[in-house]
Amino acid sequence: MSKIVVIGAGKTGRGFIGRLLQEAEKEIVFVDKNEELVKQLREQGEFEVRFFGGVRESYKVNNFEVFSWKTEGVKDVFAEAELIFVSVGGQNLKDVGVELSKVLAEEKHYYIVTAENASKPSVTLKEAIGKENISVSESTVFCTTIEDEGIHINSENYPYLQCNAELLDGYVPDVKTIKVINNFSDFLTRKLYTYNAASCVIAYLGWKKGYTNYADAANDEEILELLDKNYEITNRVLCKEFGYEWEDQKEFAQLSKNKFCDRTIVDTVARNARDPQRKLAAEERIMGPIKLMYKYGEDASVLEKTAAVAIEYDNAGEDAWKQIKAEKSVEEILTDICGLEKENAAYKNILSLIKDGTVK
Repeated sequence: MSKIVVIGAGKTGRGFIGRLLQEAEKEIVFVDKNEELVKQLREQGEFEVRFFGGVRESYKVNNFEVFSWKTEGVKDVFAEAELIFVSVGGQNLKDVGVELSKVLAEEKHYYIVTAENASKPSVTLKEAIGKENISVSESTVFCTTIEDEGIHINSENYPYLQCNAELLDGYVPDVKTIKVINNFSDFLTRKLYTYNAASCVIAYLGWKKGYTNYADAANDEEILELLDKNYEITNRVLCKEFGYEWEDQKEFAQLSKNKFCDRTIVDTVARNARDPQRKLAAEERIMGPIKLMYKYGEDASVLEKTAAVAIEYDNAGEDAWKQIKAEKSVEEILTDICGLEKENAAYKNILSLIKDGTVK
């Protein structure tokens, strides 16, 4: 395979995607609009990825070239490339698309993967490029990265990047650390029900117990016990619903738990608990898995308790949620926001937890 281009040499671009590509023994070309960053990377010629908690030794990334959009010869880079990753903020995708439209050769086909958790980033980028000789896919970024001193990166030790197979039009990158996923919408549901649901368990039950630091809540013994119970049930129902292999789903869940419990990743309960009206929506991260658990006759009590606490949740800055609670009764929240019928067992269980004052 030719050199692989990574547009955006920021935390994710160089610290996660760059690291994955070098681990797969690929040559990398970074392209970034930040002239000062380009200069630093060129002068130093390498950077370290240091892993939270010292779970593995620092990894040195040094098999790369780096250009800005203004660097002489940048167009030649794309003439030689086939696979491109775009790791920029969603608000910058259109600008990247405009630059790519200037440098992509007409006589070859390019495969582009966005690495930004934005809304429909592939659509935004493809429209901005405006060419027919491209396939633009999307990926989900699970890896937390934080800039260290200089150009070095602190990172979670996440092992791969998952991207949408359908949008690559049959192309499979020859990169062992890139997972091409069929039925990507199902995969996003899997992520929502595994990662995001577990995050809610920690955030809301942590808030109820008075925690402000997220990792402290995640390492609370009582919360951990409930979290593990929920993971086990979630793993079972997702394997039944989507046909995932048990060990694969178990690893997927464990990676999320490792992330949440890592005390070296600084996060807050409030950030993870914010906007409960969104998290409680009918097909979202709490109600969605609850319904799936009921479908397969499983115990949904951990998420029902989480939902009850989420409804109680009160914190500074949650003005929209406070307005909803001022206008709606608990019963109306359960029907209008959570999408539960009054005859539904989950409706009755959550309401009982709130009305009886048994949410602890």
